[in-house]
Amino acid sequence: MRRKISIFGATGSIGQNTVDLIQRQGGVENYNIVALSGGENINLLARQAIDLHADIAITAYLEKLPELKMLLLNTGIETAAGAEAIAESATRPIDWGMSAIVGAAGLNASFGIVRQGAVLALANKESIVCAGQLLISEVLKNNATLLPVDSEHSAIFQALQNNEPKSVERIILTASGGPFKDYSLEQMQQVTPAQAAVHPKWDMGQRISIDSASMFNKALEVIEVKHLFSCQSKQIEVIIHPQSIIHSMVGFADGAMFAHLGAPDMRGPIGYALNHPNRNPLPLARLDFAKLSQLTFQAPDPARFPALRLAYRVMETEGLSGAVFNASKEAAMDAFLEGKTGFLDMAMLVEKALDDPYLNEQIGGDVFSLDAITKIDLAARRFVNVLIENG
Repeated sequence: MRRKISIFGATGSIGQNTVDLIQRQGGVENYNIVALSGGENINLLARQAIDLHADIAITAYLEKLPELKMLLLNTGIETAAGAEAIAESATRPIDWGMSAIVGAAGLNASFGIVRQGAVLALANKESIVCAGQLLISEVLKNNATLLPVDSEHSAIFQALQNNEPKSVERIILTASGGPFKDYSLEQMQQVTPAQAAVHPKWDMGQRISIDSASMFNKALEVIEVKHLFSCQSKQIEVIIHPQSIIHSMVGFADGAMFAHLGAPDMRGPIGYALNHPNRNPLPLARLDFAKLSQLTFQAPDPARFPALRLAYRVMETEGLSGAVFNASKEAAMDAFLEGKTGFLDMAMLVEKALDDPYLNEQIGGDVFSLDAITKIDLAARRFVNVLIENG
């Protein structure tokens, strides 16, 4: 029987790699593709929908719907657009769903997959950062399965298999350090969006690459670890590992350290989530240890990468602080992309949002719901935008 699958964020780097693996593993012969969502790349979305015989294709942009309809005319594939359409399509019955929409916009897709008791392959960090407590409770309530797709969290998940959670002593997230790990503060302040969007090791989209260059990506991952693996913030460490061969490590109470090694290719963690609990062949480069000259490590510089310090603050504060952190980070990046603020100023704007008295009142509220998350998300974005407008 063909597995029913939906891919939210199909035209992004994670989505394209997911489609690639599905096609390599039998395509429509083995998989029934229910929903595919994408952004502005309508030609790619339409081609994916046709190739995979999808039931419905959804673009996040309402103004792109006529173009999508035209490309899928007479194919029998349903079309839709906008956030509500994505949320609705996430409720359509499936066995496995990829949540790879970038940003808080991916929340509804993640919750839709979980609430029907399906397997959630989670590549949307914001689902955990903004609503980790709520999402995990929904996973348990609906007997769903959550499989992390970030290379670091997939590595940790795999290292923890058949090990008692209480035996975990430390969890070490590795970071490539991005393109600016050796830059001075003065050089980093002059970084342009074009420079920040080029990652030295991973093939990723623009926003994720910029997050990686600023270490905001790693900051989000630190917060994710706390929720995904029920550990304390003091157990989580970050180490820069430029070669990106070790994807993360777990240390146990007996002194043993489990490290997950592999080529820097996102099809590894995607394939693990797609085939779990089996390990099917994947088209990845195999490591040749004789040719690996060295694996190096260094501590991240807190002055150049203040996002990490802010992540630990969020973990201690809890509540809705993750939503404020993420929303202000996204608003700050929008400003950076538009040339309204500098590369290092993004962290400064996020810290000011976390310091704001009004937002702090909301962070500590007792109501932890998607509605509350949406409201504080909008408030944090407004706060950052006003800061930027006022100089």
